Amino acid sequence: MELKYGLNSKPEIFDTLIYGLQWFAVTIPAVIIIGKVLAGITSPEAELQILYMQRLFFVTGLVMIIQPLFGHRLPLISGPSSVLLIGIIASSGNSIDAVYSSIFAGGLLLALISFTGIFSYLQRFFTLRVVSVILLLIAFTILPVIIQLIFSGPLPAPSGLAAALSFCFVMYRLNNILQGLWKSVVVIAGIVSATIFFRFAGYEGVYDKFTMLPASPFLGLSPSFTFDAGVMLAFIFCFMALAINDIGSIQSLRLVPEADGTDNMGKRAARGMGITGLANSLSGILGVIGPVNYSLSPGLIASTGCASRFTVIPAGIALLALSLFPWAVASVSDIPAPVVGIILLYLMGTQFSAGMMMITEKKEAVKFNEGVIIGFPVLLAVLISFLPENVISGFPGILRPIIGNGFVMGVLSVIILEHWILKKTADPLELEK
Repeated sequence: MELKYGLNSKPEIFDTLIYGLQWFAVTIPAVIIIGKVLAGITSPEAELQILYMQRLFFVTGLVMIIQPLFGHRLPLISGPSSVLLIGIIASSGNSIDAVYSSIFAGGLLLALISFTGIFSYLQRFFTLRVVSVILLLIAFTILPVIIQLIFSGPLPAPSGLAAALSFCFVMYRLNNILQGLWKSVVVIAGIVSATIFFRFAGYEGVYDKFTMLPASPFLGLSPSFTFDAGVMLAFIFCFMALAINDIGSIQSLRLVPEADGTDNMGKRAARGMGITGLANSLSGILGVIGPVNYSLSPGLIASTGCASRFTVIPAGIALLALSLFPWAVASVSDIPAPVVGIILLYLMGTQFSAGMMMITEKKEAVKFNEGVIIGFPVLLAVLISFLPENVISGFPGILRPIIGNGFVMGVLSVIILEHWILKKTADPLELEK
């Protein structure tokens, strides 16, 4: 593959803006979909939901400017973390201040272990089996939310299921036949077409009527820090998984060896993960979900021939600008709940595929015990994710955020099985080789 622009190349202004528009188009769907789920949980009021989305666009835009310049210095996009999405949803029965205080503290901890090099000593726990299970857990533990979203609204359940399957199958088909840059527009096309379908099916816009629109993403900002030991511990495990996700995304640029300067990935990963930690702390202060680096870049670089890190910056600036206009945020994010569920179902299918590819390509489950290490944590996580509320409420309050969180229990169980109960020699995920 021959690149038109290398990592440190500075394209002409027009080219920079065009490439930046492509990065922007790839980032927007994740921000909207994950943001919509959490904005609805945060408040039933449309104005406060828009304020949540403004802050989320602001944080995402800011980190996409800082990372290419001072962090990992690579052409990577960032967006809301699906790991933290699961953590926030699982902790929704606790104080919302405790949840975002934990994100603030978790971000600081991640930045600390990244910049000081401590993470290099912790990475031995994250073998390929552990990492692949984490990828699978994300897909499985979000299923209750997907079910709730898809079957909400006036459409009968059979029709809702048929619509969800139809849109997912079409998107997978398009992803299979489209080439290059066109693959990146599949999710956007799915959002637009599904939104039109459900509007005709009788789903009204949430943000059609406003009494007041917030003008600034910082309107009414008054952080309130609350410590809850159970919630904090649960989010520590979430940030462990987020760190693995971040490293994997940064290391994915190794797939583009022609991108000059992608050597010394260990230092790049440490800087990038440190900035991700600081961005999560800012998110905790603002009361929104924190960001993580995405591993979408190799495909987009291959299709455009541009690996310049400077082309990501216009996308970040556009996201920052968008956060200042509530009417624009309302326009791009006002999509029916079933559409959010459908897109999440599609994305979690790709997440599951990534986990299975890691298992099969590296032959991580060829023996009985290896299959147990992978299978039992997933079964346990699904079991806990679908536990009735009255069962979860029977656990002690301090343990509820941990025992009632399918993702956290899955991560705990895979680490225990891998390193103690069914221990064997295993290669950890390396920061640098």
